Amino acid sequence: MRQQVLVLYLGTSALDSTVIGWTRYDGTGRSHPTTGDSDTPPYETGLAALLDGWRLLQMSQLHPHTTGEEYETSYLPYEFLFERLVDVTA
Repeated sequence: MRQQVLVLYLGTSALDSTVIGWTRYDGTGRSHPTTGDSDTPPYETGLAALLDGWRLLQMSQLHPHTTGEEYETSYLPYEFLFERLVDVTA
């Protein structure tokens, strides 16, 4: 068994909100995805990834914005980490 990892950045803290950024890692060695290798996200929402069999491992903590920084550009705050295990002997 090998692990595949999917990181989805969503528009809000809700799992059913739109994917705005993503990264994939393939521990099987069958593919070598890189950040920015596609214009289309692998899923429309985080919920769609769950429905396709990905397991949710971690959701980002919700931190309130510091007063005066509500509209500043920074990192993508709503990160969701998924995994699935793939049988490499098949």
